[in-house]
Amino acid sequence: MTYSQGGLIQATDYNGFVSTTANANVNATWNTSYGQTALSTVSGGGTVTATQWSSLNNTVNSLGNHQATSITSRTSPVAGNTIAVLSNLSSDIGNCWTNRFSAYASGAQFTAWTGNVSKTSATGSGSTSWTITFTHTVTFANATAATNFFNSGGYLKIQQNKSSVGTDADSEWNNLATNVVGQVYLTSDGSSKVIAGTTYLGTKVIGGSGNPTTLLDATGFNQLTASPVVIWKQLDNTYSYTSNYIQTSASYTGSVITLTTVWFDAGDATPFGSTNNISGGTATTGITFGTAPACVVTYYAPETTYLTNSCGTPAIAASVV
Repeated sequence: MTYSQGGLIQATDYNGFVSTTANANVNATWNTSYGQTALSTVSGGGTVTATQWSSLNNTVNSLGNHQATSITSRTSPVAGNTIAVLSNLSSDIGNCWTNRFSAYASGAQFTAWTGNVSKTSATGSGSTSWTITFTHTVTFANATAATNFFNSGGYLKIQQNKSSVGTDADSEWNNLATNVVGQVYLTSDGSSKVIAGTTYLGTKVIGGSGNPTTLLDATGFNQLTASPVVIWKQLDNTYSYTSNYIQTSASYTGSVITLTTVWFDAGDATPFGSTNNISGGTATTGITFGTAPACVVTYYAPETTYLTNSCGTPAIAASVV
């Protein structure tokens, strides 16, 4: 690259910053990762205008603002003036690539879903084991929209709840679902990132008194495949019920993420003379929990102050058996 103070700025210099320098070009992050409109290159031997340099500089600033990445203060070129070297441009673009999964803020929480997230009827009988299976699908317009959503700072949130009473096992499951487990978050990638001031890896649990038996913190959306994998599992921490658990598996095919959450009661730890079945209850609406066993999946969309919406509005559908 000939880009240096006092040198002649060539098309290859500009194009390197825009798209041709591996991991240190704007379009790799701005366009490929975030789905924003790509900057155009200049034909070989062509003149690089002040307007093009200004667009490049402004885009780098938008990247930095979106990610909360520190960007060198510089003045964009103005048509009619001599175009000076934009100091530290290459390192700033490289830092934006490194921080591409971070975001200074999140968009609004999307809480609408179709289907059923609550098991309103009683489950189990006597001392036999039982299972409740909650299935959620998050459907994007296409694979590109899904990638843009997560890479731009969007993420999924998985919550459990139960407060119904009436059986011997209700209090134990109320504690497991509401207190022991935390809120599970699925983000873009297994690498470290900061979104709205919180540090995430791929899968993260926030809150809850238990220590997950399984937590695939190195697995985010970018690591998912068509084969379901358990990203999180929490065993009960009550002495008599340590075989009981709640877990979530995740898979991704085409443009659909499938999350399968299982509540399992082993049926072998109930004190003599009591039963391990649990009550149903009232249904959950949106993120307002009823009393019935429930698993809710919502998402936080990417911020749109510095980015335009490139992922549409993903749809969530739910079922329970």
